[in-house]
Amino acid sequence: MSDTAGNAEGAVPPVGTGSGSDDAASVASPVGHPGAAQDRLAAWIADLTGLHELLERLCRTTTPEAALRETLRAGAGLAGARRGMLALRPTEPGAPERTVGFGLAPCDLGAMETVPRSSDPCARLLDEVLPTPPGDGPPAGGTAPGEDGPPGTAEPAAEITLPDIAAGYAQPLTVEDGRRIGAAVWFYDEPGVPDARRRHLLALYLRQAGAHIANRLELSRARSAVREVREGLLPRCLPHLPGVALAVRRLPGGTTGPGGAGGARGTEDLHGTGENGDTDCGTFHEALALPEQALGLAMGSITGTGPRVVAAMGRLLAGLRAYAVMEGEDPVAVLSDLELLLRVTESVRCATALFGYVEPANRRLVIASAGHPPPLIVGDTRVQYAETTLSAPLGMLTCWEAPSVEVELRPGETVLLCSEGLLRRLDGGGGAGTGSMDRAFARLHATAARAPASVRRDPGALADHVLASLPAADPTGCRPGGSPGDAVVLAARF
Repeated sequence: MSDTAGNAEGAVPPVGTGSGSDDAASVASPVGHPGAAQDRLAAWIADLTGLHELLERLCRTTTPEAALRETLRAGAGLAGARRGMLALRPTEPGAPERTVGFGLAPCDLGAMETVPRSSDPCARLLDEVLPTPPGDGPPAGGTAPGEDGPPGTAEPAAEITLPDIAAGYAQPLTVEDGRRIGAAVWFYDEPGVPDARRRHLLALYLRQAGAHIANRLELSRARSAVREVREGLLPRCLPHLPGVALAVRRLPGGTTGPGGAGGARGTEDLHGTGENGDTDCGTFHEALALPEQALGLAMGSITGTGPRVVAAMGRLLAGLRAYAVMEGEDPVAVLSDLELLLRVTESVRCATALFGYVEPANRRLVIASAGHPPPLIVGDTRVQYAETTLSAPLGMLTCWEAPSVEVELRPGETVLLCSEGLLRRLDGGGGAGTGSMDRAFARLHATAARAPASVRRDPGALADHVLASLPAADPTGCRPGGSPGDAVVLAARF
C-alpha cells in the first residue's frame, strides 16, 4: 500500500454503519414512538458534534496537501467508503492541478490519472453547471438526517461506475462564490450509495472543506511569491577568486531533513516552507568580491517574518553591499553604517550581523560581529571558534560599537559562517538562554571535528556534513511562527 492508503490516526466519528438506505431507518425511531422527536434531535446533535470534530481536524491542516488528504479521509468516513480520490482543478491561471488518493495503491491512482478527461470519474462534477447548493440545516420538511425519505435540497453529486469497483459516489469542491475547484469520489466494494443522512453531512463538510482548501491554496501562492522575492534578493552565485573556494547551503526552517547536496542554496520543498507552512524570511548571507582581490563574507538575520521582513532584509542587504565596497577593509565601519541604516528605515526592528573582510592571498581575515555567532575554523590540526568580541545586535543600543578581530588562517583551513537558525536546530529547535546556546556551539564543534579529512578539503561537502547532522525541526521553536529559522552554512576554504 502506498502513501495514499488510509491513515489510522484520528478515527472518523461514526455517522452510520453502512452505505445503504437501511442505515437511516435504523437510526431514527418510529414516528409514533413517544420519544421519537427527542431521538431524532439527539441523532441530529450527535451528527453535528461529529461533523464539528472533523472540521476542527481539517482546520488544523496548514498546507494544501494536508488539507486535501484530510478532506478525503474524513469524507470516506462520512460516506462509509474505504477508498477515494480527489482531483484538484483550481480555476486560477497557472495554478497546479493535483490528484490524491485514499486507500489506493500508486498503480491504481496512476491508472485513473491516465484516463482521458471526458472519461474521468470526476468529469461531470468538474465540467457541468452546479445546481443550487444544499442548505446548512437538516433536509426540508422538518425531519433530521437519519429519517427515511429524500433530502429536501438538490445535491450536486454523481454516482460512478468503474471496472473492479462496485459503486462510487462523488461530489464537487466549491468555494463561497460557487466556483468549482475540484471534485472527490469515494469507491465502494459492494453496490450501493450513501443514504440521505450521509449525503447531507458529506455536503455540509465539503462546503467548508472547499473554502478551507481554497484558503490554503491562496496562502500557499502568497508564500511562494514572498519566497521568490526573497530568493531574488539573496546572492544567486558565488564569486570566484584565486586562493579561496566558496560554498553555501541553506535548509529552510520548517523542513525536516538535510537539504544541501543539490546547489548553491541547497534543496527546498515546493514553497520553501515546512510541514507547518512557516518560513524564515529574515536570514541573509552574502559573499562579495571586493576591490584588490579581496572578499567580503556576511551572515545575519533580522527579526520577524513575512513580506515586510523580506523588504527590510532587501534594504539591509543593499546597504551592506554598498558599505562593503566602499569601506570593506574596516568591518566595524561597515556594521556601524548598517546600524544607522537600520535605525533610519526599520526603527522597530533589530538585526544580528557578522561581516568579515578577507585577503585570500595572505589568508588574512578581519571580523566584526553584532550579536551574531562567531565563525568556526576547521582544519587538519584545529577546530575552533574565532574569538569575536561580545556585542549587542544592531538597533538595540543607542550607538553600536565593537572592536574587530584579526585571524591568521593556515593553508587548507575552512571558515564556517553559520546562521542562528542552524544553532537552534542543533539544540533541538527551540531552546533559549546561554546554556542552550552553549550546547549548540558544542554540538556544532563536535560535528565539524568528526568530519573526515576528505570532507574537510571540500567546503561544499563540509557544509553538507553539518546540515546532515541536524535533527528534525521542532515546531515549538522559539522564533515567532514556530520555526527555528533557516539553517545556513557559508563555507570558505583557503
